[in-house]
Amino acid sequence: MQVAVVTFDGFNELDSFIASALVNRCRKDGLEAFITTPTPRVTSMNGVEVTGQRPLEFVAEADAVLIGSGVKTRDVVADDRLISRLPLDPARQLIGAQCSGALVLARLGLLAGMPACTDRTSRPFVEACDVTVLDAPFHAEGNIATAGGCLASQYLATWVITRTLGQDAARAVLDYVAPVGENQETVERALRAVHMSEGALH
Repeated sequence: MQVAVVTFDGFNELDSFIASALVNRCRKDGLEAFITTPTPRVTSMNGVEVTGQRPLEFVAEADAVLIGSGVKTRDVVADDRLISRLPLDPARQLIGAQCSGALVLARLGLLAGMPACTDRTSRPFVEACDVTVLDAPFHAEGNIATAGGCLASQYLATWVITRTLGQDAARAVLDYVAPVGENQETVERALRAVHMSEGALH
């Protein structure tokens, strides 16, 4: 099972790297994430240059697609050619978006009739797409999920792991990466955020 972590120029490192790193702790179980970029190299909002592991066309074959946010997301959704390279299919893929990534899902028509989560800066732009924004870190309906706030990227990863490998696998990953002494609290918070969303589990 393969996960495309879509990472555009101007990306937020916390979004792409946290989600990718957590999912990749499940490699031995057959779940693997790849930083997926529209160009061979992209530069983060803080100047970190990264070489993509997969080209953007990889999203068509991925089992799950997570769209990270960044400072150039509004440019992304205004670029018809770039958007056309994202043939996402919620009938067969898990599709998640982080913060301003919700704008990409809205542009693709994937948020029709459902609310979404995003960050404070992106909120007015998501609302301008006629999408109701929730005061919550995570929301999922069926195969589509959104997360709001950089550190909510752990919830997107938890959702993907839970949906593909089960709750025990997600629990093991969260327990390993949790701050020492806060293991149970960290695990339960993430699982609670994911499970509270109707349709987040099979």
